[in-house]
Amino acid sequence: MAEKAVLIEGSSFMDPFKGLLLTYFMPESCYDEFFLNFNFLDVPCLKILLSKGLGIGIILGSMMVKLPQIFKLTGAKSAEGLSFHTVLLELLAITGTMAYSIANKFPFSAWGEALFLMLQTVVIGFLIQHYGGRTSRGLLFLAVYFVLLLLLLSPVTPMSVVTSLQASNMPAIIIGRLIQAASNFHNGHTGQLSAVSVFLLFAGSLARIFTSLQETGDSLMALTYVISSSCNGIIALQVLFYWNCSPEAKKKSE
Repeated sequence: MAEKAVLIEGSSFMDPFKGLLLTYFMPESCYDEFFLNFNFLDVPCLKILLSKGLGIGIILGSMMVKLPQIFKLTGAKSAEGLSFHTVLLELLAITGTMAYSIANKFPFSAWGEALFLMLQTVVIGFLIQHYGGRTSRGLLFLAVYFVLLLLLLSPVTPMSVVTSLQASNMPAIIIGRLIQAASNFHNGHTGQLSAVSVFLLFAGSLARIFTSLQETGDSLMALTYVISSSCNGIIALQVLFYWNCSPEAKKKSE
């Protein structure tokens, strides 16, 4: 009777949080394991909790991960050092991941950052065109992209097309990052590239390798993030290497 009373007491204590925990952090079996059996060292449940927590953290971080880049562009009123082709390829990869995840009904915690990264990347793409004196082309880019996005997410698009788009992420990520890396090398600096955004993207893609395997079990998703982490790592290393270099300093030396 005493043991039963303890269980009931523990259960009622967590009742106000149960809905939140079950919705975002763990299945009911893990809730019971943690808060009814008080087994906080259950490895499978700890993996689920870690994966869900990382996923939510990545999503929250993604809401502002590219804001430093956007602020740097608007503050300098210049997009020097940023490649529009890289932005297009990155947008292709982000859109593919988002469409593939929605089509497969993966939990939002496994892909939610793609939504916020997409919105911020679209803004960066427009700013590159705008500060390059091509505002009308930037507006056309916005209109075409969102029309294509609606078409991709609609029922008329076959699943085979969505899967092919996700598979194309890997070459898109590699080519896009190599274009940016080559641009940095050629310029001898990283221009208006934001170090904060670069390092946050690198950390987020690393964490996504674990969460993809844990939450979706999809090897294509996991491999995409492995490649993304490697490519983001190259750009992060360049940011460190060219830390004290700037467009102004290079112009003075010339």
